[in-house]
Amino acid sequence: MMGSWQTGEGWWALDVLASPVDRPDLAAWLVEETGQSVEERDDGTLVAFAADQRRAESLVVAIERRVTGASIARRPLEQTDWATRWRDGLGARRFGRITVVPSWIDHAAEPGENVLILDPETAFGSCEHGSTRAALTLLERYLLPGARVLDLGSGSGILAIAATLLGAREATGIEIDEESIPVAERNAERNGVASRTRFVPGDAAVLAPLLGPVDLLCSNILRSVNETLLPVIRAALPPNGVAIFAGMETIEAPLFRPVLEANGFSGLDEVLDSGWWAVAARRV
Repeated sequence: MMGSWQTGEGWWALDVLASPVDRPDLAAWLVEETGQSVEERDDGTLVAFAADQRRAESLVVAIERRVTGASIARRPLEQTDWATRWRDGLGARRFGRITVVPSWIDHAAEPGENVLILDPETAFGSCEHGSTRAALTLLERYLLPGARVLDLGSGSGILAIAATLLGAREATGIEIDEESIPVAERNAERNGVASRTRFVPGDAAVLAPLLGPVDLLCSNILRSVNETLLPVIRAALPPNGVAIFAGMETIEAPLFRPVLEANGFSGLDEVLDSGWWAVAARRV
């Protein structure tokens, strides 16, 4: 999910099916427009939420103006206590040497297992989203002990925190949404890595070159943003430095691979997760 939401009396859901090309930008716009999460289902349907029927109808009109050929269905939501219901189905998820666990679950770490405590909050970045899982899988594979790490679009801080738990010397997250910074800092404190992580508000295009060089860089953002940032990301890495790109749907992979190569990167590894695609690449 992107963002956070809670429902109550009068809430409506919009089921929006748009083309794969339009979907990423539409999802980001819906989060910004509604201030709520957007659920992304395996069949490509985006589920957005509106506080009442009038708001739902206005969103339908806005979507139809923004995206050609989108199919939109609206439905009222039952009144539900989401203060506890949102926890249903959330559990521990293991990615090699690291396991992400919600705070309400007791989890005894096995030898060699690093536990990252993280609850879904308003900042984007939880293991309930395929793009985050794919990025975390590649991070676990390619992070070397003692590495310096930069995380663009850090959101909840999950990737920067995971990096330090896995042995990074330090990790810095850049996030344009200033409201996410306190969330990430709380998560770092909770996991005992606050001394080796920092989160900086601002534009990655400006800050990344100033914070480099780093050994490994993560960019879990939309494809269009990843493409724009490629020269900046390259500049923040030394030769043979590794970048992990996520936030892209599977159908976007053939569009991103040639752009990645044209900007001086060689693909190392790819991960697919629930329709989302991530790639690890080395600066050549």
